[in-house]
Amino acid sequence: MHDSMLKKLDQLQKRIKEIETLLLDPETTKDIDKYTLLNKEFADLKPIVEKFEEYNRTIISINDANEIINSDEQDLRQLAEEELKKSLGKPELLEQELKLMLLPKDSADDGSAYLEIRAGAGGDEAGIFAGDLFRMYSRLSEREGWNLEVIDIKQSEQGGLKEVIAKLVGKSVFKVLKFESGVHRVQRVPETESQGRIHTSTCTVAVLPEVQEVQDINIDKNDLRIDTFRASGAGGQHVNKTDSAVRLTHIPSGLVVECQDGRSQHKNKEKALSLLAAKLKQQEIDNQQESIASERKIMVGTGDRSEKIRTYNFPQGRMTDHRIKLTQHNLDQIMDGDIKTVCDALLAENQLAMLSQLESE
Repeated sequence: MHDSMLKKLDQLQKRIKEIETLLLDPETTKDIDKYTLLNKEFADLKPIVEKFEEYNRTIISINDANEIINSDEQDLRQLAEEELKKSLGKPELLEQELKLMLLPKDSADDGSAYLEIRAGAGGDEAGIFAGDLFRMYSRLSEREGWNLEVIDIKQSEQGGLKEVIAKLVGKSVFKVLKFESGVHRVQRVPETESQGRIHTSTCTVAVLPEVQEVQDINIDKNDLRIDTFRASGAGGQHVNKTDSAVRLTHIPSGLVVECQDGRSQHKNKEKALSLLAAKLKQQEIDNQQESIASERKIMVGTGDRSEKIRTYNFPQGRMTDHRIKLTQHNLDQIMDGDIKTVCDALLAENQLAMLSQLESE
């Protein structure tokens, strides 16, 4: 194990002891916010420290066994050799696990997320594909036990979608979906195609983490223009007879969000404000990290056919993710929401890249 890594782990061991002392201090319990933060830090550090202690015990055990094997203690040599066999490869495995645990954590990983799908190039077929993607993520949501709330939806002709914005509520939603952002391309013969020609269409997908506390994002009421209008689409006569839909325009940034899902104007405004906060938070992150901003712009792009992160080829029954060169031939299952293995593969590839960077430091 590298000295820098050992130093870091030693520091974490000392820190968790400090936290234990602070948590027992009556003065700490009087400050609820401080007590809560310390508890969270303790919970985050405990698995790492326990794994490091297991690593140290393993190293000590191996060293003790080697000492006995190299000594004159014949009676204990066989036991020591057996102990050494059991420990074979264990330090390397524990070190790898510790490296993964030390990788920088995205604070948004554990929370919910907003999913935006927009039809790109391809006319009516792009709208139909947008609907297919929304169904795919809806089915994934059901499989994972998440709750899906539609914020805004705009229907297209031929039964497709021009745009849909939804909030997926549950544990680790953003962690699972954050690499879904980008241009998704479909190749298939549309139902309206009489000559049997394969068409190519695209949709853009964007995934934004939910802002845990909307008040953390400073939104001046004077910077907002609030418009109400009658909701369109599904919802019954009541929806269409009242101005329940809400459009928020954030004047300084030019961001516009709409919500027309519920019958309550108040609830629609609340949902729209939460979505606006998420967009402003993402904008803030992008401004702070220009490299990330440029990567995201390239990833999401304009919806042009040439900008793609993933291709769904229906005639061949395959899905290819071009970023990690992953191809799967179970397209029917994928479109039915069985996409978790793809998400996990993207997450693993990202972790490998981060590990490589960590080891080079």
